[in-house]
Amino acid sequence: MNTSVKHFPPNRRSWLKSFAAGLGSFALADLMNPHPANALLPGAVQQEPRARRIIWLFQSGGPSQLDLFDHKPLLNTRHGTQLPAEVRMGQRLTAMSGNQSSLPLAGSPFKFRPHGDSGNVMCELLPHTAEVADELCIIRSMQTEAINHGPGVTYMQTGSQFPGRPSMGAWLDYGLGSENNELPSFVVMVTKGKGGQPLLSRLWGSGFLPSRHQGVRFRSGDDPVLYLGNPSGIDAASKRSMLDALQQLHKLKLTASADPLIETRIAQHELAFRMQQSIPEATDVSSESDHIFDLYGEDARNPGSYAANCLMARRLAERGVRFIQLYHPGWDQHGGLRDGLTGQCRQTDQASAALVMDLKQRGLLDDTLVIWGGEFGRTNYCQGKLTATSFGRDHHPRCFSIWMAGGGIKPGMTYGVTDPWGYSVAENGVHIHDLHATVLQLMGIDHERLTFRYQGRRFRLTDVHGNIVNDLMA
Repeated sequence: MNTSVKHFPPNRRSWLKSFAAGLGSFALADLMNPHPANALLPGAVQQEPRARRIIWLFQSGGPSQLDLFDHKPLLNTRHGTQLPAEVRMGQRLTAMSGNQSSLPLAGSPFKFRPHGDSGNVMCELLPHTAEVADELCIIRSMQTEAINHGPGVTYMQTGSQFPGRPSMGAWLDYGLGSENNELPSFVVMVTKGKGGQPLLSRLWGSGFLPSRHQGVRFRSGDDPVLYLGNPSGIDAASKRSMLDALQQLHKLKLTASADPLIETRIAQHELAFRMQQSIPEATDVSSESDHIFDLYGEDARNPGSYAANCLMARRLAERGVRFIQLYHPGWDQHGGLRDGLTGQCRQTDQASAALVMDLKQRGLLDDTLVIWGGEFGRTNYCQGKLTATSFGRDHHPRCFSIWMAGGGIKPGMTYGVTDPWGYSVAENGVHIHDLHATVLQLMGIDHERLTFRYQGRRFRLTDVHGNIVNDLMA
């Protein structure tokens, strides 16, 4: 009797299963590798990077460009008169001012003057930012289609007005990997105790990218990252033993099914374990000298304040965190603009400038791109009633201002021109997609080739738009 075992060739399904499991093993080995992952995705042709990291100081609510960076003397001359129809050209207004029978022009109540050798013009509310005027590139010609906060902030953060797309930080982590195996590549901080429009976690989410690329939010207090610490009675050795056992179970599962979610869970468990050691050191500012707190302002000693978050951003940049996103709400001055804007600048001016100074004195500014700005600008006319002591401005997408510093940006310049009424861009408009394309270029990425296939098409941060603004680059 022939008792030999018959070997049948594998069918397509079983072959693909074993092949995928093999790939899963390679992926697992890579995830467990203690060295940082710096390789750019093959599809995104790498240019010579000018920046290695980004600190985005996002001023949520829409800072008034007309009262900070884009002074329009004509508005003061025509203060109280009606916005000419030929300036507006019938373009849409928000529901908050669209039903007004009168749209009186409102000149800025603040004084402006040039600063530094560059002559960058700024409002008197920004005395500290004025001290770093020669480091800044002020873009006065930003443009967007979004006219309300939700779509506006989403657009600036993800390249789309509609929720569900990956944030810029997630795209960068997907494309470039991490420079520090002990910390997240993408960290988010929100100024504590501020009102204003809600900031949802999807703004720093990974969208359709693998979830390991989403931002990690740091909070003030003893536990900067929620649920990172061990439960009572569990020490580091016990946690390591548990993770080792869990890893073995995950390997068994990967052998049977190369599920990318399993790989993501392994990576997140291991990163969390390493973060238990690295986060306390990174967030402990007790080693900072008094002169650093003097530089950032006394509020830097208050955990969760904007100043403290700016100081934390510098510490994270030193430790190889690639994308650091700060959110500071409260720039939505529909009324009471004089007092509201004064308060906002008091909270942010010194720390924003200190961050630029601090990075420069440590030799980090050259390869750290700092971005300051919101989701849109404000109208040149008053929302509601214009009085001698109080007025407000509505949302305005057609032109607004941001500034950038370091990271390959030309310092000490103003780019773009708006019309004398401060209503539309007159020269060198920069759309949100153009900004994103330029930022990716500075990071060494071709924005047209950093893509991810989802639902039958390849998506990218700039969608099918975006032009690199070479004039902004040093």
